Amino acid sequence: MNHTQRCELIINLIKQRGFMSIDDLVEECNVTPQTIRRDLNQLSESGIISRYHGGAGIVTSWENTPYQDRKTHNKKIKERIADEIVKMIPDGASVFINIGTTTEMVASKLLNHRNLHIVTNNIHVATILSAKEDFSVIIAAGEVRYRDGGIIGEATCDFISQFHMDYGIIGISGISADGALLDFDFREVKVSQAILKNARNVILAADSTKFERCAMVEQGHLSQVDYLVSDESPPPSIQKVIRENSITFIKA
Repeated sequence: MNHTQRCELIINLIKQRGFMSIDDLVEECNVTPQTIRRDLNQLSESGIISRYHGGAGIVTSWENTPYQDRKTHNKKIKERIADEIVKMIPDGASVFINIGTTTEMVASKLLNHRNLHIVTNNIHVATILSAKEDFSVIIAAGEVRYRDGGIIGEATCDFISQFHMDYGIIGISGISADGALLDFDFREVKVSQAILKNARNVILAADSTKFERCAMVEQGHLSQVDYLVSDESPPPSIQKVIRENSITFIKA
């Protein structure tokens, strides 16, 4: 069984059963656990399956991949995207940063800047950036989501809406073919909408697995974004939206 045949078998088994453990896939495919892990990581990065600890399941439009898995997936790609974004932020700027593992990577790369003013609804971002004495870090009020440290809810929206910032750096769970920005939690989406409305320059950080990935809630539209930073060029449908709305695409 070659790599392509094995991946097809893995996909079919996951579709049939909803979830497959690594041990079960090792037995079904007659290969090593290391080979199965590589296959699952590749399929997950392509958005075909959802990777979980100890196995993989079907992709759903109502539940995101667990935070710890997202944090480690595509780490080097996220670093490249973050490296491009921090070049765009001048010293002394005011910046919104929302929830997401890529935006957390951006926060760590901003530590070489000076005199930044940050408003965030991400506990991890606030922790990273509060290490700098010359940074002003304001964390939003609201409900802390247990699985990833995101702060969400109506109180968070009201808090974010008080500020008008130079830049908004946002992550996303998916971008549909028609340019809709998609996410999984409507409470998080409302906060991101407030950031989109109150930032003079919006930078969307999205690795290529987010292109045409499904999620349940519409956060906004690509037309509200000024810059899209990714590791690969988007598919033609999304490129069309980028051209029509004069969005600057930056390939990391």
